[in-house]
Amino acid sequence: MYRLKNVLRPYAWGSATAMAELFGRQPSGGPEAELWIGAHPDSPSSVLLPGGTAQPLDAFIADQPDFALGGESIRRFGARLPFLAKVLAADSALSLQVHPSQEQARAGYAAENAAQIPVSDPARSYKDENHKPEMIYALTSFEALCGFRQPRDAARLFTGLRGKLAAAGADTALLDRVVAALQQPDGSAGLRTAFVALLEGGAESAALVDATAELLAGMAPGRLGPDFTTVAWLAELYPQDPGTLISLLLNRVTLEPGQALCLPAGQIHAYLRGLGVEVMASSDNVLRCGLTPKHVDIAELVRICDFSPLGPPLVEATGTEAGQELYCPPFAEFQLQRIELRDGDEPVPLDQHGPAVVLAVAGSARLDSPRADLALRPGDSAFIPDSEQPVLAHPVPGSQDTAVLFAVTTSGHAGSN
Repeated sequence: MYRLKNVLRPYAWGSATAMAELFGRQPSGGPEAELWIGAHPDSPSSVLLPGGTAQPLDAFIADQPDFALGGESIRRFGARLPFLAKVLAADSALSLQVHPSQEQARAGYAAENAAQIPVSDPARSYKDENHKPEMIYALTSFEALCGFRQPRDAARLFTGLRGKLAAAGADTALLDRVVAALQQPDGSAGLRTAFVALLEGGAESAALVDATAELLAGMAPGRLGPDFTTVAWLAELYPQDPGTLISLLLNRVTLEPGQALCLPAGQIHAYLRGLGVEVMASSDNVLRCGLTPKHVDIAELVRICDFSPLGPPLVEATGTEAGQELYCPPFAEFQLQRIELRDGDEPVPLDQHGPAVVLAVAGSARLDSPRADLALRPGDSAFIPDSEQPVLAHPVPGSQDTAVLFAVTTSGHAGSN
């Protein structure tokens, strides 16, 4: 087992206090958006080695892949850590985005390489050849937009908005086209048409966002409801951005602590606010279309987006006789285990399939394997090579606090590669 030092990303949308409060430390003084725990080459964790030296985790794995990953993980995913874990602390909305499938990622990466676009170019959409399915586990109440709602429900929201804007003398021609699209028999086609109309509306779309923001600002907050409260908030964050109105096409989700949501390829989403543990395949392929100052690629996003109306894909926990609490989305690269320990509890084994990372978010605990043991306090994390199994998580005798750990490893089922 190896203690890790992780990279903290200070994106502007990050909370200045949430992560510090979680780990019981002083805030850094700036936004603390994402703590990356893994071997992604953009921000790899560092392995703390005997003697006080450190080595980036991706280099550590490259030096001894069989020891670190094991033959089965290498066979399935190649000689790299296939997952990336993050602590995500959002104080304002992230971009409206979609991730590609494995085939789409390979094709997009090859095409941009052929066009000689540097991987470091901010205008590049495909940074690697891998897909990026995700799962978010809520540590606090966590708000998100995720997937397309039923067209009839979206049509009802837009019809109500149209009536109020028309009464206020605003131009509603774009809304008329959106409502007409949502009322056609083919729901997916209607959602696509409405989505593209708002995204590519140019000055007409910007004026509509302005008129909507002005209308909502004049209404009592208690009368808006959650959907239009979100529209008003997004319009304040991103004036004239069509993503504010696109939010009405999407499911608005509030996860309570302990709930988890998975996001397969093609599923449009935007995290809004909250603190959570995020797990994903180790990739940085993101197609954006709004709510961001970063590069947007509308044509490519529309091409790979799944416009099927679907409910939010929640992931339910599975308990085992060994006391394990497992979140297993239908992705081969990762699963999440939550471990809760109190003084006097029996140790809980890690459900480990190949390499693993472990993060402590509360209390104190001890990891024990045939080779070593390691004490963890809030904010501490560890890399466990495939060769170091089995690992048990023990409570600390006499501790008054409940320890909470999260362990990420590759999936124990065949999944989807």
